[in-house]
Amino acid sequence: MVKAVVKASPTLRNQPLPTDRSCGEGTPEFHRRRLVAAGLAALTTAALLPGWVLIEHAGAQTPAAGASPKRRWGLLIDTTRCTATCEACISACQIENGLEAPKSQTDARWIRKLALKDAKSGREHFLPMMCQHCANPPCVDVCPTGASFRRVDGVVLVDRHRCIGCRYCMMACPYQARSFVHEPQRDQRPEVPRGKGTVEACSLCVHRLDRGGVPACVEACAASGGGAMLFGDLHDPASEISRRLAEVQATRVRADLGLDPGVSYLGI
Repeated sequence: MVKAVVKASPTLRNQPLPTDRSCGEGTPEFHRRRLVAAGLAALTTAALLPGWVLIEHAGAQTPAAGASPKRRWGLLIDTTRCTATCEACISACQIENGLEAPKSQTDARWIRKLALKDAKSGREHFLPMMCQHCANPPCVDVCPTGASFRRVDGVVLVDRHRCIGCRYCMMACPYQARSFVHEPQRDQRPEVPRGKGTVEACSLCVHRLDRGGVPACVEACAASGGGAMLFGDLHDPASEISRRLAEVQATRVRADLGLDPGVSYLGI
């Protein structure tokens, strides 16, 4: 039996990414990433051959600082309070995480506003769509390096220092919730490292959670939006979100896939 163990360095996870790195085709960085991807893919394949067993998934089993398995963070979003013109959650997300206002469909956007129309009644619903922080995230399953991982408190994250930009996770996500960084990044926020050639998505403002706060989108929605977002611990039956979910009929997008999303919606 061969034991394959790859562990992430806590120090590296907290360091900002280089801002002047280039990973275009033909560059040293491009070839380095291809070699890393090929090597890890070969390791994974070999570990699954007869007589070989991969007994530890890279990065997925290591609890992050501030996370507790006793909690599972989640969101309940009331679409009846979410209007077409309000973008408080989107603006707050961009400011908090150092994202520029998207100019095209390829630019990073961790929350996007969707419009749904009932085919029978013609009624429209508007809802923010972000990473759904699934209990069984397909992005984690397909990641060859362990860069995509799920904390013990249910938050799904990307370790940009381990991401090789293969974008398998983007293809696997049924919610189209991940973005690829195409351009060099400058003036990064220390708590939210970003870098060209990596994938990123909503982190539920995990740096805020670890200090006892709430995601920026939730805070902004309560202050200047319609108060459509309710955030809390899904494992605590006494929490406001758990009590609310027990009282109403909420919907989880593509619940049929068995991913157990941590985000639920009212009114759709």
